[in-house]
Amino acid sequence: MNKIRPATDADIASITSIYAHHVMHGTGTFETVPPDEKDMAARRNDVLARGLPYLVMEDASGVIGFAYCNWFKPRPAYRFSAEDSIYLAPAGTGKGLGRLMLTELMAQAERCGVRQMLAVIGDSSNKSSIGVHRSCGFEHTGILRSSGWKFDRWLDVVLMQRSLGLGDSAPAQSAD
Repeated sequence: MNKIRPATDADIASITSIYAHHVMHGTGTFETVPPDEKDMAARRNDVLARGLPYLVMEDASGVIGFAYCNWFKPRPAYRFSAEDSIYLAPAGTGKGLGRLMLTELMAQAERCGVRQMLAVIGDSSNKSSIGVHRSCGFEHTGILRSSGWKFDRWLDVVLMQRSLGLGDSAPAQSAD
């Protein structure tokens, strides 16, 4: 049985390993050198310090995926828009686990006050990530053509978006 829960310090090694695989073999991230555990722990702590969710999925073998969101941009006007990130271990792909993680991430982000969830997907050929987001109600909003260079080729960035909760149907309720 798969379980989604908040990530802990004890999960950092697994998170780092999963992400390193994607850095070295995938185009979903435009990083080219895998960060170490210290860097991944700092990134997790940054997300948590902002009051946003950072989740892992585990099965009987241990952590098989992680997901988090972070503010889209640091400017105050963006404080209701977050960008999601989801990474699965190779053994976890193609089983609908990304959709489960994204659904839970959106629910928790909405409780944190996020009104717009944004997907900034590396590689317009990344059909699995595009499909997961589409299945969760995201709409295509644009493509940044040839904006990344990885594995000796130009890669696009696909932009997708989904409103959470009230979305833009009502004013935000926080101090400026």
